[in-house]
Amino acid sequence: MKNKIKVFVIFVTCITGAFAQLPEPEFVIDNTTAVVITDPQNDFLSPQGVTWAAVGESVKENNTIENLETIFKLSEEYKVPVFVSPHYYYKHDHFWKFEGVLEKLMHNIKMFDRGDQLNIDGFEESGADWLPIYKKYINKDNVVVTGPHKVFGSESNDLALQLRKRKVDKVILAGMSGNLCVESHMRELIENGFEVAVVGDATASAKLPGLDGNAAAQTNFKMISSKVYSTSELVEGFKNYKIKK
Repeated sequence: MKNKIKVFVIFVTCITGAFAQLPEPEFVIDNTTAVVITDPQNDFLSPQGVTWAAVGESVKENNTIENLETIFKLSEEYKVPVFVSPHYYYKHDHFWKFEGVLEKLMHNIKMFDRGDQLNIDGFEESGADWLPIYKKYINKDNVVVTGPHKVFGSESNDLALQLRKRKVDKVILAGMSGNLCVESHMRELIENGFEVAVVGDATASAKLPGLDGNAAAQTNFKMISSKVYSTSELVEGFKNYKIKK
């Protein structure tokens, strides 16, 4: 019995040690790399947005707004394509017969609401619109705005198609919100064969009673993606990338 206990203790010690030293897969920025940003929209990132009470603390702690702007600037400087995956709810989406907890909440608070696909009345400066400081970057030729995702992941939009058509193999992922749309995009892109790095401090998540979305997101970014950058580390990573002329 003592020998069995000893063997078990050794086994647990070895396993624990292995997980304490997680490998660091190499992520090299090259000409198959693109930036993907989820939901850079007012309802997440503006103090007037409908989720600010829940996400604002995390946004400020992570310096998310400024870090996302740095990523837009890096993409322009190094001529790396950007793909924005937005979140919109049209009138017909409010006729869904069932929702998950946060889907129902988003519908109740009219998060990301707009009229319909062809109607932009009232869209300007609404919760669904881009945060104003990002507009000058998004309205550029190197940026692709995909169809909207409807729950959290990119399964319901054309992000993967747009990336494949541009021969993108590697994705640098950032945006809102960390434990929901960013994490869901990360998982879906990885399952579709993309190599994914996440910029951890260019995301933020809700803090609710007993629930820390940012802690959950950062844990899963580390355990699932090829690399978790800080924004300052990403700046250094780009310095090794030769600009495409």
